[in-house]
Amino acid sequence: MRVMVLGGTRFIGAAIVEELHAHGHELLIVHRGEHEPGDLPEVDHLHAQRQDLPHLRGPVGEFDPEAVVDNCAYSAADAETALAAIGDDVRLLVVSSMDVYRAFGAVLAGTETDPLPIDETAPVRPERYPYRGRPHPSADTDTYEKLDVEAAYLAREATVCRLPMVYGERDHQRREEPILRRARAGRDRIPAGSGGWLWTRGYVRDVATGIRLALESDACVAEILNLGEARTWSMGLWARHVLEAAGSGAELARVPDVLLPDDLKALGTIPQHLLVDSSKARDLLGWTDTDPHEALHRSVAWHLANPPEDADADFSADDRALAAS
Repeated sequence: MRVMVLGGTRFIGAAIVEELHAHGHELLIVHRGEHEPGDLPEVDHLHAQRQDLPHLRGPVGEFDPEAVVDNCAYSAADAETALAAIGDDVRLLVVSSMDVYRAFGAVLAGTETDPLPIDETAPVRPERYPYRGRPHPSADTDTYEKLDVEAAYLAREATVCRLPMVYGERDHQRREEPILRRARAGRDRIPAGSGGWLWTRGYVRDVATGIRLALESDACVAEILNLGEARTWSMGLWARHVLEAAGSGAELARVPDVLLPDDLKALGTIPQHLLVDSSKARDLLGWTDTDPHEALHRSVAWHLANPPEDADADFSADDRALAAS
C-alpha cells in the first residue's frame, strides 16, 4: 500500500517506518523536520506542522495515500487536523496508549479499581486529561487525551492500537535509564522497594510488527487492539534483568518507599497493576512477541552504546536512602 505515516522519525515511529518499508509498502513520512535520522530507509518526507495538514492537500494528494498511520496524535485537535486532510476511503490506524484505561487513572491516584488482566473491554478513565499538573515527555499536558483521539478516529472506522510501556532501541524516554545510570557509575547497591508492581511492556520492534499486521488486516477495521508482551516481569525482576544485561552485579537494597529516589518510585508499592491482555491481537493477527530476555538484551546494549548526553550523576538521594535503611 501507499502509506502516509504521521510522525515516523523517532523511536516507535521509526520502527513502524522500518517495518512497513521492509514489507514492501510505499511510504510518505510527514513530520516537522526536527529529527532526520540517517539510518531510516530511503522514503519520501513531507515537512509540515500538524495544524497545517488540512492546507496541504496538494502534496498529500500527489502521494495519494491508501492508508494512514498516525503515530503522534495526542489531543482532539491533533486528530481533527489530520482527519481533515485525509479522504474518506483511506485505511486508518492510530497509535494510542493503555493510559486510557481506568486502571491507569488508579495508578496515578494511588488507588485500586480494576481486576486483571485488562482487555479491550475494560473500563476507561472517567476523568479526562490525566497529565495536567504532571510531566509528559512528548505532549502538551493541558490538552493530552488519547480518549479524544480514539473517539475521532473510531468515528472514521480506524484501527486503534493501544500500546503499553514500550522499550527498545532509540527510546527517547530512556525506560531503563534509572537502572543503567547507576550501573554505568559502578554503584554496587541500588535502593528498591517491594518491586512487585506489574506493568505490561512491549518491545518496540514487536509493537511495530503488530501495527503493520493490523494495518494490513481487514478484520481490524474499527477495532481496538492491545499490543503487549504475553508475560510480564514485576518491576523488581525487570530491574534485576536490566542489571544482568548490563553486566552489573549491583544489589537491589530494600528501603522504605518514602525514601526511594524519584526515578525509582516504580520499584515501590503501587496498588493497581497494569497487567494487560493482548490475546485479541494474537488471535486476529497471529502476532507474537520476541523472547523478553532477548529483547531486553538488545535494548540495554543499544542504550549502553548510546548514553544520554545529560545523564544524571547525582546519587545523593540513593546514599541517604541506603544510609537510613
